[in-house]
Amino acid sequence: MTTNNQPTPRTQVKRLPERGAYDHETIYSILDQAFLCHVGFVADGQPFVIPTGYGRAEDTLYIHGSTASRMLRSLEKSIPVCVTVTLLDGLVLARSAFHHSMNYRSVVILGSATVVAEREEKLRALRAVSEQIIPGRWDYVRQPSEQELKATIVLALPLAEASAKIRTGPPHDEAEDYALEIWAGVLPLHTVVEEPATDPELRVAVPCPAHVRSYLAPGRR
Repeated sequence: MTTNNQPTPRTQVKRLPERGAYDHETIYSILDQAFLCHVGFVADGQPFVIPTGYGRAEDTLYIHGSTASRMLRSLEKSIPVCVTVTLLDGLVLARSAFHHSMNYRSVVILGSATVVAEREEKLRALRAVSEQIIPGRWDYVRQPSEQELKATIVLALPLAEASAKIRTGPPHDEAEDYALEIWAGVLPLHTVVEEPATDPELRVAVPCPAHVRSYLAPGRR
């Protein structure tokens, strides 16, 4: 069942509001087809936007990194954060330079992150991040040691204040421009997964596992 969020003044889509969406089904479907986000925050008066991997579990977004990370050390203080995720679907080529655009699906999340301190929850969060990037990998590899867990910060960001914005379809030109002899349309874009490249340091003849061989592009799962 689709659950609708009420947009807040901060998440209400102002520019082309008909492209906005606030229901969990739409927001979560976009988040689940990606694994790279950009985290915006202010530290010591300086704005930063940092790309990082993430994982979603129910209504929480998890990010992680080294305890030495300036981003994570700043965010663990529960400062305001803005996280964005974008899937680029195509270049929209119009008849005029002004009306060129892109087809995309995006999510903006606002809030404050909290530290995941409890060991089992931390492991579940790390598993969520791993499975978001490549399903099946977590159970295949060695699990984190206690030392590795201590060297890792995991932050949880609730998906309570979020919105999606989506553009689809052909270009929208001025009425008088449709008669111009100029090609217009959409150039679709997709992430392409190539053949796995074996680590040259592989000590034994280990076959490439099924979860790697069957991997599909994040935007096309």
